Amino acid sequence: MAKKLYVGNMSYDVDNAALEQMFTPYGTVESAQIITDRSTGRSKGFGFVEMSSNEEAEAAINALNGKEQNGRALTVNEAKPREDRGGRGGYGGGGGGGRGGYGGGGGRGGYNRR
Repeated sequence: MAKKLYVGNMSYDVDNAALEQMFTPYGTVESAQIITDRSTGRSKGFGFVEMSSNEEAEAAINALNGKEQNGRALTVNEAKPREDRGGRGGYGGGGGGGRGGYGGGGGRGGYNRR
């Protein structure tokens, strides 16, 4: 069964292909994904690698955790299942605000058109 690993503290220059190459010596890499910022597309410095077996995953953890890569000590460990971060249900909260709906926003002071 495939085992997912978290890989952190990576150089921002590492891409998916480089991440996969880093883990290939330890077994079959099912997938390798760098997490990127949605708005900029830039790497966030961490990612996930899926190895095809527990043994391969352990070998990769033992070999790469703490290893220096591009001047940074990698963090490699078993990926934890994503926990519900809470507070995000329903309609996203907030919204509305201000001085009530329609009606031209009277009482703001400042500029008066006469």
